[in-house]
Amino acid sequence: MLRTAEISAGLTGLPKGADTHALHFRSKLEFTVDCFVCERTGRTTVFEAGAERALCSGSRSGFGGHHTAGRIAAFDTTSGPDRLAVRAVVDFWWAPFDDTRDHRPSAAPTSHPWVRLHLGYYCQEAKKSGTGSIQTNTVRPSAVRCAHCESVLATDATTPSIRLLT
Repeated sequence: MLRTAEISAGLTGLPKGADTHALHFRSKLEFTVDCFVCERTGRTTVFEAGAERALCSGSRSGFGGHHTAGRIAAFDTTSGPDRLAVRAVVDFWWAPFDDTRDHRPSAAPTSHPWVRLHLGYYCQEAKKSGTGSIQTNTVRPSAVRCAHCESVLATDATTPSIRLLT
């Protein structure tokens, strides 16, 4: 059955003026999904806006990743003087199964939902672009820093939310 989840997050404390680094959310995210293809629970699955399918991390037995039915159905960001926010709607196919290794029943969403949202920016000082991420399982508040000049780009103060819609 088709399942839909809404993922949202926000960053605060963005610097003003020349120190902004043009921080933005990239249209790629990683989300834990119980995968009916490899019949494994809690698989990290990579979703990219515009892609027709997602990439499951695969089984732990070394077979690597595989494509699975999933996509980003909507992706939008908003920004204000002191805030940058993102909202993504993710569609994925789910079917009940028992995990082939751990024999646990699958769930939609997974019993321990996790998400990583990717960031991009440009450092004027180093004249280089950079990337970063925020995720649900980190200690907060934390500073998002430029990898080149160590400037604070924003504050990650709240955990990204995951809400199952269907």
